[in-house]
Amino acid sequence: MCLAIPAKVLEVNGDVAKVDFGQGVAREVNVMLVDARVGEYVLVHAGYAIETLDQEAAEESLKMWRELLEQNQSYDVNGLGEH
Repeated sequence: MCLAIPAKVLEVNGDVAKVDFGQGVAREVNVMLVDARVGEYVLVHAGYAIETLDQEAAEESLKMWRELLEQNQSYDVNGLGEH
């Protein structure tokens, strides 16, 4: 299964952009496939921005990610179930 995670573009330098995934997580990603602009949102997969998102779509996706992460906080990552 492939996952693409939404992130907000903080700065762009050529084909590389610094993006914010939220909760203090920022990374550099390759943006050569999209027209990334500061303040906009992109979908990131395997270190590449693969699509731009409008703000509404990005916020909805981020909301779902937060809900998923909150649900999984009580799950044991070793596959042993609830802890």
